[in-house]
Amino acid sequence: MATFDDLSERVERLLLRFDELQRTNHLLAERLQVAEAERDAIKARLLEARNRVDALMARLPDDVPLTSPQAAAPEEHA
Repeated sequence: MATFDDLSERVERLLLRFDELQRTNHLLAERLQVAEAERDAIKARLLEARNRVDALMARLPDDVPLTSPQAAAPEEHA
């Protein structure tokens, strides 16, 4: 049977472990917040880029065929 000192020691270890886990949880929560802010900034930049591409595409004339740059470039003869 566990003595009072044994139980007291186990409780102390549990309290230390609990404090350690709380600190770890706090640090992970901070890292998550930073990562989510970075993700949101990247998503906003992506949306802005999509909007710019859409605006540029809307300015293209409808009768111009879409081709690759190689197909549109004139051939050079050596």
